[in-house]
Amino acid sequence: MGQPKKLSFNVQLVLLLLLFAPQALSLLLSPNSSSSLYREYIGAQFKGVRFSDVPIHPGVEFHFILSFAIDYDSSPSPTNGKFDVYWDTDNLTPAQVASIKSGNSKVKVAVSLGGATVADSTVYFAPSDPDSWVSNAVSSLTAIIKQYHLDGIDIDYESFRADPATFAECIGRLISTLKSRGIISFASIAPYADDAVQSHYLALWSRYGHLIDYVNFQFYAYDAETTVSQFIGYFNEQSRNYRDGKVLVSFISDGSGGLSPADGFFTACGRLKSEGKLHGIFAWCADDSKAEGFKYEKQSQALLAISH
Repeated sequence: MGQPKKLSFNVQLVLLLLLFAPQALSLLLSPNSSSSLYREYIGAQFKGVRFSDVPIHPGVEFHFILSFAIDYDSSPSPTNGKFDVYWDTDNLTPAQVASIKSGNSKVKVAVSLGGATVADSTVYFAPSDPDSWVSNAVSSLTAIIKQYHLDGIDIDYESFRADPATFAECIGRLISTLKSRGIISFASIAPYADDAVQSHYLALWSRYGHLIDYVNFQFYAYDAETTVSQFIGYFNEQSRNYRDGKVLVSFISDGSGGLSPADGFFTACGRLKSEGKLHGIFAWCADDSKAEGFKYEKQSQALLAISH
């Protein structure tokens, strides 16, 4: 019969977990384990908010997202991928980025691209040519990312003068190039429930979803009368749309849309967390939250920091 075969280390580990820690095993094997990621947009409203104003819980991973870098000139009009800084640079400087990161190893800083408007004009994704747009975008964003000591990018175009396939090609190649060159370590997208918006982002997701780390879905773009059960339904729908993606839940600081923190947002978050589906929370935006003392930021991070 010969000698009995020795079990591999991995098999032994699984057997031990089954015997002594079945809950730990289920967490290890779960593809939807909860996260402690909190993200906050900052700088678009020019209200003097600084990184140091925003409370940061030691138990969370924290991403600031500078808003925005835009490929427009001062007219403003499109410049075919030549991005410039349009956030509050008086209060959110390269030195302040370096300082907030050096003071907390769990803090990273990204830049969001596009946005809805600049100087009361609509920001359009409007490439003259995909190849030249990608080349210009890689060059201009690499300079900004290095100057400001940034870690990632967020895609927040909301209006388009290009079809979904062109958007997917340009943004996908941009993310791929920046990642392959080690310029960024993560990328996110920020769609919302609008047919034109979704058609562009879902085209991007179908081709380049494997390169996109987070989906900052704008749940606050839904109706302000959204209920907890509706919110859960919206979350499940978008999780199907962005299959296998980390779809983050969100609130808007002024409570003007979606399920607000005052009306059940944290109830919904708690339910998703209990099901292992809470991949993180983000807020729009620190500029508006400052006047409220960042009360919902504190509550969000406290929830995320609770052990799974």
